[in-house]
Amino acid sequence: MSILVHSVAAEHIPDLLRLLRAKAAFDGADASLLATEESLADELLRVNPIARAIVATAGDKVVGMATYFQTFSSFLVKPGLWLDDLFVEEAYRMQGVGRQLLSWLCREAAAKGCARIDWIVAADNDNGQDFYNRMGATIFENVRLARMDEAVIHAHSSALPLGAP
Repeated sequence: MSILVHSVAAEHIPDLLRLLRAKAAFDGADASLLATEESLADELLRVNPIARAIVATAGDKVVGMATYFQTFSSFLVKPGLWLDDLFVEEAYRMQGVGRQLLSWLCREAAAKGCARIDWIVAADNDNGQDFYNRMGATIFENVRLARMDEAVIHAHSSALPLGAP
């Protein structure tokens, strides 16, 4: 089976959303997915997008995807990539699709002078952890994801006037 990885294009948006829905279901987070074809196209296909996406195709079928964006490490004083989502259709797992998606991201990171690629993996996703370990990733057990949601952001953003110390 020949797998090709491409930067997302307009014709891939419906399949990207299909795979994001499958990823949300896999993660048990169906209700948190707010993306639409329109919102994905508006963000991913605009000039200088904040986030980017790639898709893996087998023939003309989109079978995997990854979304990512650039980060920066103040310790290393170098850019990095944040892998936000990676998903491969179940029927295409263990066939090199995930490896090709990550290899594409590694080429992108190297071209941008990135020091690292970071992401999270669910503690109960043993298959994912095994895959990432085989790819040479280090999985840190001593850090926890922290998040401020939109409501908290807005609450804190109005707590101080602009320009306040």
